[in-house]
Amino acid sequence: MSELADTGIQTPLPVTVVRPSSGWIRLGLIDIWRFRELLYFLVWRDLKIRYKQTLVGVLWVILQPVLTMIIFNFVFGRLAGLPSQGVPYPLFVFSGLLPWQLFASGLSASSLSIVSSSNVVSKVYFPRLLIPLAAVLGGVVDLLVALVVLFGLMAYYNFHPGIAFVTLPLFLLLAVAAAFGVGLWLSMLNVKYRDIQYTIPFLTQIWMFMTPVAYASLLIPPKFRLLYHLNPMATVVDGFRWALLGIKPEFGAPALGSLSMVVLIIFSGLIYFRRAEKTFADVI
Repeated sequence: MSELADTGIQTPLPVTVVRPSSGWIRLGLIDIWRFRELLYFLVWRDLKIRYKQTLVGVLWVILQPVLTMIIFNFVFGRLAGLPSQGVPYPLFVFSGLLPWQLFASGLSASSLSIVSSSNVVSKVYFPRLLIPLAAVLGGVVDLLVALVVLFGLMAYYNFHPGIAFVTLPLFLLLAVAAAFGVGLWLSMLNVKYRDIQYTIPFLTQIWMFMTPVAYASLLIPPKFRLLYHLNPMATVVDGFRWALLGIKPEFGAPALGSLSMVVLIIFSGLIYFRRAEKTFADVI
């Protein structure tokens, strides 16, 4: 005791222990909450990188769906004469383009996120799950900006949202979840097979025409609608139009099929992502 008194008692330094994940069902969702500040800064970083040294900046978020709406209105609205369920076709197609743009941009960004962050992944430890999630959440900011134009169109055509408007965040959450789930799978595959990134634009293009963006889902024959709505974006687009324009979609079994597909994609993606992230630093 006298020797301790002479030398003094030193306070031990804090020790952080990093352990690898084990087992199949450790999804690491609690880590997202623990590192929520890092998630915020990752989203902010992605937004700054996206619009730094750009010619039109944030205006591109508005120009992209507006120009696409003009083209779709001419090709599908005027030339093809597709029905728009009693809604002016420009408003009909623009309300479908916004959730689709959120999904497509989130899917593309999250698929490339791990490889594009290789300098961080190989040097610093943090939950790798935050990288694709941040890439998807950045698209929500773009959607909120583009919604201003949609509300302007609704005012121009004298459309006012009803009580169904309160359900809009639910369909927004479903779109984010779908982009995150598919992005998880593609980001893992892109780490190992770099040519995956070249298939993503083709995949999103085909997926858009399998989603009722330019047409109404009621045009799909009834016997194929349940299969058709295994595409979760079909329910998202229909839900957006219901919440904003009052076009009531066919809920029930089709919507349940979309929700089940999203849950399956996310759950399976989380399991295999947690297994694969142990080798990211070595493979990347």
